Amino acid sequence: MVRIALLGIVGVLLAQQLKALKSEFAVYLCLGVSLLIFLSLTEQLALIMDTLAAIQESLPLNTGYLQILMKIVGISYIAEFASDLCKDAGYQTIAGQIQIFGKLTVLAVSMPVFSALLDAIHGFLGG
Repeated sequence: MVRIALLGIVGVLLAQQLKALKSEFAVYLCLGVSLLIFLSLTEQLALIMDTLAAIQESLPLNTGYLQILMKIVGISYIAEFASDLCKDAGYQTIAGQIQIFGKLTVLAVSMPVFSALLDAIHGFLGG
């Protein structure tokens, strides 16, 4: 975490220096630093996937629900990442549209879980 924090801080400081010279270079630098940080998440993602596999083996859960959960997390991270980059570049309107699209995509992906929840409630009510 310290390495990533330092990478981010150094990236911001360099971007501030470049912004005075050429603002588009500062945006490119921020994009590069953001991608490096995003790619370092693969180590944590592998740990999370291994843990979810262990949970799956020990509990009789529907694998579809865990896949949906991982899709939702991925969609959220990608939408947030893209939105923040657009905000940094000064395009707040596009950033807002990405956020809305991400939220609607999460809602669409989660519909099978919502449907299963309603079926369970219906079963409890004796329907």
